Amino acid sequence: MPRSKRAKVVHLTKTQKKGKELTLRLYANIRECIPQYPYIYVFSVENMRNNHLKDVRSQLADDSRVFFGKTRVMAKALGDSPSTEPYPATSLLAAHLSGPCGLIFSQRDPQSMLEYLSAFHPISYARAGTVASSSFTLPSGMLYTRGGEIPITEDVPLAHSLEPMLRKLGVPTRLEKGKVMLDEEFQVCKEGEVLGSGQTTLLKMFGVAMAEFGVEVRAWWVKETGTVEVVEGAEQVTLEKSGGKRVRDVEMGGEDDSGMSDDEE
Repeated sequence: MPRSKRAKVVHLTKTQKKGKELTLRLYANIRECIPQYPYIYVFSVENMRNNHLKDVRSQLADDSRVFFGKTRVMAKALGDSPSTEPYPATSLLAAHLSGPCGLIFSQRDPQSMLEYLSAFHPISYARAGTVASSSFTLPSGMLYTRGGEIPITEDVPLAHSLEPMLRKLGVPTRLEKGKVMLDEEFQVCKEGEVLGSGQTTLLKMFGVAMAEFGVEVRAWWVKETGTVEVVEGAEQVTLEKSGGKRVRDVEMGGEDDSGMSDDEE
């Protein structure tokens, strides 16, 4: 019997890719912003969370614009060499675009920008691969929702429906009259160890957040002077073009160290 032409599987989740379109838009938006803002900051992100980065965008929306896209595209827009840079010294920022990083075009001067970013450190739940910032141990006896992190008088017993999941995650629990019991202490993690998926699940179950989101400025470009200030540890280094060459001057003392260290807006 011939196969019916009506019996076709329609994939409702099938969408067209917009990779090239997004790349061109990111490139064009960065090129458009360069002459509009006096400062460009290259920043890196620790413990990346989209919701926290959205908070940064919204709080800086009045006088800044944030891009968190493909590093190659952002570097290309800034210029990968002095001959292709749209403004003097913007190509010097490209060397700092690696890993989870982005660009902030802003009217804010470096002091106010650094003060804002240094104070923005929200805490969220850790993911697998994160290093534990502290040790966490479940106490023996009846388990509560916060696992002993707060006084029992302020806590509530853990729901009995979670007991099978706890046993699946390796916690030797048992049910006693509808209460989740633990006969002896169980250490979930130690400070300094790399967390696995089971450990992060347990930490989230008991409301223990260990991942601190942070935005760190690596370097910034000053339109007025055509220079790039690089943050290297406790030092601040100025990069500028001189006769087609890059010149480095240490401004805050210390020894000169010549070593310098893919998404859409």
